[in-house]
Amino acid sequence: MAILSSPIRDRGTVESKRRRSLVVEWLAHPQASFFLVLVPTLLLLGLGLLMVLSSSSVYAKQATGDSYYYMKRQLVFLVIGAVVAWVLAKAKVKQLRVLGWLFLVAALVMQLLTFTPMGVGKNGNTNWIEFGSPMLHFQPSELIKLALVVWGADVLDRKFKLLHKPKHLVFPFIFIAVVLIGLVVLQSDLGTGVILVGIMLSIMWCVGVRWKVLTAVIATMTVAVMTFIVTSPNRIGRILGFLSPDSDPYGSNHQPMKAIYALASGGWWGLGLGSSRQKWGGLVEAHTDYVLAILGEELGLVCVFVVLGLFIVLGYAGFRIAMRADDRFVRFTAAGLTSWLMIQTLVNVLVVFRLLPVIGVTLPFISYSGSALLSNMCAIALLLACARHEPAARNYVPETDEMETGKSFLAFAETGSQR
Repeated sequence: MAILSSPIRDRGTVESKRRRSLVVEWLAHPQASFFLVLVPTLLLLGLGLLMVLSSSSVYAKQATGDSYYYMKRQLVFLVIGAVVAWVLAKAKVKQLRVLGWLFLVAALVMQLLTFTPMGVGKNGNTNWIEFGSPMLHFQPSELIKLALVVWGADVLDRKFKLLHKPKHLVFPFIFIAVVLIGLVVLQSDLGTGVILVGIMLSIMWCVGVRWKVLTAVIATMTVAVMTFIVTSPNRIGRILGFLSPDSDPYGSNHQPMKAIYALASGGWWGLGLGSSRQKWGGLVEAHTDYVLAILGEELGLVCVFVVLGLFIVLGYAGFRIAMRADDRFVRFTAAGLTSWLMIQTLVNVLVVFRLLPVIGVTLPFISYSGSALLSNMCAIALLLACARHEPAARNYVPETDEMETGKSFLAFAETGSQR
């Protein structure tokens, strides 16, 4: 018996195919990767500034007398980061290679300054330096993340044909990376140290280091991390609190429990912007490590999923750039930068959802942290520079294409949506 097709069903099928073809067209455009990085980043930055204002206002009023103190400071770093990012996004490959070495030297010098009277402590960590004013704090370990990726990409690219010999991998990449990580961990910042280890391992994996070598490095780093954990009562307390969620509600489990309360009370749609209850002293780190919990409480789990979706798009775009690059340095840089942002995002989200023990790392673009915001924006700028060096984008001339077709990427997208 013949099955008669429905006109409505056929029309729906045609519409679905047309939409898919438009998406394929948009993704095939030479500038697609550039905008897949830029647009999610701008949305995350805007939402981040809004959440810093909302989540920090109570604490800022109590600590400084100015409810807008942390928002103003975040805005200053946002403006500085925008200027620096605009310059970096225009950089050429040769300039990026030089920048990697400059980042490395600057990061090493500044991290060493944390061991001098310029070093400033916070929550048991001494990983900040102060330039004459409390408003001018900087965290060198954030610059180390950037340096490790860009400098590492340059070194591993130059030594690529020799990497089958372990000594060429150990020196200088692994040696310098371990020195930098050690300087950070010696100042009691194991959370950032773990992120740096993740960045180092992800770069090695992207380069194609043999599994035997990679496994040996992972095992060594795991032993080192466990050693730092078992020698610190505070870190042991966090692990025990994670394993026993109902214990020590006013100690190691205080922040994780308050974060879950915030997410639970927010439900799907939230209590409304500015209506958080936990920011009134419940969550001490409401505007930094646990800003996602406040976002979920005020704007709901739907908004949390939107934020996670934006990070997924950003991750897709970064790895897309790496896979399309015809220059090894660009490929390693894009993969390293994307891995860094995705690893840090994943760790922060898992901590907030109480799927990992407490590790003090911020959520990129959303959390309050001037140094982290600046380094994250530099990472995005370098990703944009890498996107500009994709083969199709490199040969793309907007003026000529616009004269011939009457549309740039934005006009292209707008025309496609109106079809």
